[in-house]
Amino acid sequence: MAKGKLYIVATPIGNLEDMTLRAIRTLKSAGLIAAEDTRHSLKLLKRYGITTPMTSYHDFTSEGKRNQLIRKMLRGTDLALISDAGTPGISDPGYRLIREALEQGIEVCTAPGPSVLAAALSVSGLPTDSFFFKGYLPNRAGPRRACLHELKSRTETLILFETPHRILSALREMLDILGDRRIAVVRELTKLHEEIFRGGIEQALDHFRTQERIRGEFTLVVEGFASGEDPKIEIDLASEIRKVIREQKVSRKEAVRIVAEACGLPKKEVYRESLKG
Repeated sequence: MAKGKLYIVATPIGNLEDMTLRAIRTLKSAGLIAAEDTRHSLKLLKRYGITTPMTSYHDFTSEGKRNQLIRKMLRGTDLALISDAGTPGISDPGYRLIREALEQGIEVCTAPGPSVLAAALSVSGLPTDSFFFKGYLPNRAGPRRACLHELKSRTETLILFETPHRILSALREMLDILGDRRIAVVRELTKLHEEIFRGGIEQALDHFRTQERIRGEFTLVVEGFASGEDPKIEIDLASEIRKVIREQKVSRKEAVRIVAEACGLPKKEVYRESLKG
């Protein structure tokens, strides 16, 4: 018996009219659709008259369920993988299923289409010839600051995801660590309340700070480090170490290690600075 195929199908990031003809045909012809949220995807399927059965596949899907999907494909079922919005496998658990399918010799095909990453970059007004996608910043302040220190000297345009309840904290820390770079803050792209804010990070912080209720998932497109500058601009190491100790509740030794790795500096140098705190 011939093996089934795994189709990675992009779906609209907001506006349902962005569905491609090939995506519709693929979802109609598949034997089963694996959706991040079946209730959310049902609206899309009803819009285009797609009656293919669905099953859930998300962050909390067990290994047993994943193996079950693999077995279905090995027995000849074509499986279409979709996420709540955009292209599966980007900052979602789709890559685990894709990796295992490939390991089992299952053909993985793409039905390309909408991607918030590409869409946000294309309207940002920032350089698009080279970019670095990090995904979501860490949710805790200490690791988030360490991550931003790692990103500080990258010359590519940076693309990050952020949630509504962390956007102000993220912008404050970006201003503190990256400086007042150009940024495009994109949310609700292609939806009724689409917003694209372009300006400096400080302007973005002022803009969103005044909003009563911040909604929608955010994509941040940030200007890269200017190669003519010195990437080791005035990092207050003693202050960073105190923040890591306070926020991550670790020893001074561990805080020195974390900050040294984040800043790309020798541990001895960072330890000397820690004694000043």
